[in-house]
Amino acid sequence: MGRIGILTGGGDCPGLNAVIRAVVRTAVGYHGDVVLGFRNGWRGVLDAAATELTPEGTRGILHRGGTILGTSRIDPFREAGGVEAVGDALALLRLDGLIVVGGEGTLAAAVRVAEAGVNVVGIPKSIDNDIAGTDATFGFDTAVQIATDAIDRLHSTAESHHRVMVVETMGRHTGWIALSAGIAGGADVILIPEEPFDVDAVGHHLKSRYASGHPFSIAVVAEGAMPKEGTMPAPVYEPDAFGRPRLGGIGAVVAREIEARTGFETRVTILGHVQRGGSPTAHDRVLATRFGVAAADLAAGGRWGRMVALRGDDVTSVPLDADAVRVRPVPPRLAELAEIFFG
Repeated sequence: MGRIGILTGGGDCPGLNAVIRAVVRTAVGYHGDVVLGFRNGWRGVLDAAATELTPEGTRGILHRGGTILGTSRIDPFREAGGVEAVGDALALLRLDGLIVVGGEGTLAAAVRVAEAGVNVVGIPKSIDNDIAGTDATFGFDTAVQIATDAIDRLHSTAESHHRVMVVETMGRHTGWIALSAGIAGGADVILIPEEPFDVDAVGHHLKSRYASGHPFSIAVVAEGAMPKEGTMPAPVYEPDAFGRPRLGGIGAVVAREIEARTGFETRVTILGHVQRGGSPTAHDRVLATRFGVAAADLAAGGRWGRMVALRGDDVTSVPLDADAVRVRPVPPRLAELAEIFFG
């Protein structure tokens, strides 16, 4: 009988509770292991703050958003003696290894912890769908559905008032949500971090639509989108506690620039954290469950240093390394696909 720890780190994400439930059901019910859940991500590991998770105690959480374990953006490598504290916690609690559920930052820490000699299995989660080692992450489908629903609703008010509606989605480094929701919602403009935009070209495009008898438009903007150099002032963001720009507000900047260039009444809706909240879609519940089962199987088999991944329709595993957890941008061919429907 083995003893396994699990943590959820980084931003919360629809499907986290589904993956916790699947790990516990598989590890305890099928392999006869003991599972301890660490509170608040890596913070709980550093403090050795964990509680035993059982199938009975994780019933009824499949459909719930958020994470029953809590989360944080703590990085053990930013804490004095953090790596040693991770090893000490696992030794104190007599754990064989750790299942780490997280996005780019949390899994990057997991890679370094594994390189320091700790047994780790990774599970990729991200509403941004931006983990290179997997074809898809759970949480993304829910975020896209929420954003698409918002775009659908904004169509009616945009058409009624002959407005331009700018919708800002999440997407710090990548435009997967903006692109997918924009295509699904029939947006007329989609701006993503991978392709710096020319606001003059956006204005010209919108004026052409109006001239051809379409007196309203929807523009979807990822929070990390940036203008081409020299086309308009680039937004300046204050750093967060980890030194990263605290994004948010590019939609309002774009809306002002569009209105100034076209004269069309332009309004902005910032979806923000609503994209993270609520119940996961059926797709995300199933994917998270499959990931949780696969991770528990890897841990029970002593196959540490792996990350579960979706490849095509199959859940498999890949080495937990820097290549697996690097950011996966939207490829140019997908960005070009959206342009077919603009106009």
